Amino acid sequence: MESVFSYSRLYEFTCSVFRGMGCSEADAAVAARVLLSADMRGIESHGVARLSGYVRLWEAGRINALPDIKIVYETPSTAVVDGDAGLGLVVAPYAMQVAIDKAKIAGTGWVSVRNSNHFGIAGIHAMMALEHDMTGIAMTNASALVAPTFSKERMLGTNPIAVAIPAGNHPAFVADFATTTASNGKLEILQRKNAEAPLGWVIDKEGSETTDANILKQGGLMLPLGSDREHGSHKGYALGSIVDIFSAVLSGASYGPWAPPFPAYVPVPQDMPGKGLGHFFGAMRVDAFRPANEFKQHMDQWIERFRNATPAPGHDKVLIPGDPEREMEVIRAQEGIPLVESVVGELRAVGERFGIQLV
Repeated sequence: MESVFSYSRLYEFTCSVFRGMGCSEADAAVAARVLLSADMRGIESHGVARLSGYVRLWEAGRINALPDIKIVYETPSTAVVDGDAGLGLVVAPYAMQVAIDKAKIAGTGWVSVRNSNHFGIAGIHAMMALEHDMTGIAMTNASALVAPTFSKERMLGTNPIAVAIPAGNHPAFVADFATTTASNGKLEILQRKNAEAPLGWVIDKEGSETTDANILKQGGLMLPLGSDREHGSHKGYALGSIVDIFSAVLSGASYGPWAPPFPAYVPVPQDMPGKGLGHFFGAMRVDAFRPANEFKQHMDQWIERFRNATPAPGHDKVLIPGDPEREMEVIRAQEGIPLVESVVGELRAVGERFGIQLV
């Protein structure tokens, strides 16, 4: 069973919840917009389904609703931002704007963030650069749920990478992906549907393959992109490690197995080497490399050639990264956002906590 809600209704509800947590009007609006961008783009695992998780983190004292987000170190093209334990949904846009502002002056801007929390989908932050004729990059470390190749110990998060590249007449190229075979959010969706996980997504605590979508609750682990060594898991492991180092080791956030968990009921690791979760953002002005119009003309040609590549049997067309999400935005703007009943129930419970109705 699903219920369909308009964007405006969910936005109003989500803003009210964040204000109920004590967020300022401006921060509540930013957080709601970032969170709902995931639902609009068809990435339900990172949308309003996570709202109750943010509330629980706030109740546990792990989210500061009124953070003093600030730059603590900088050069003309780089900066470290301290999020003051704020919502990552708010900290991330602040830090990405710093990267953009530096790129306007220096050609490129690079910002590493510490003392933050879960920031939603990476792609929405990278896309901030597009309106400035810049390429945007966003990544974050996350709760340690992932086994490195040849290990059965949780050491890394799903650690996504997003890259947004402007084009001319065509929509932008937007790649946004976890460095694991599947995101934790997709496992959560399967759990709500009482469905099994495909082989290669997870292993049990002994390191054996399993299709149990609930295995993480029993000490199981997620697998890096590639699943096993024969299918290239060492590459997924390396990508996740790069994200962890750029986001956390570089900024002073907690890294590897010390990254603070998203579920509020999971104990925070002892002897954490840094502050909170870490993110990393980049902005590169296209005209720092070649004239922007010339670049976008060639991006259009690149996109057209790939889009017109001969499809394999059983497929109608070749997709460009960002196509499915963009198409879903159009559909959901017209038809609304569908939510499964378990998520609707969680939202109603959150609403009751703050005296807000979800109608």
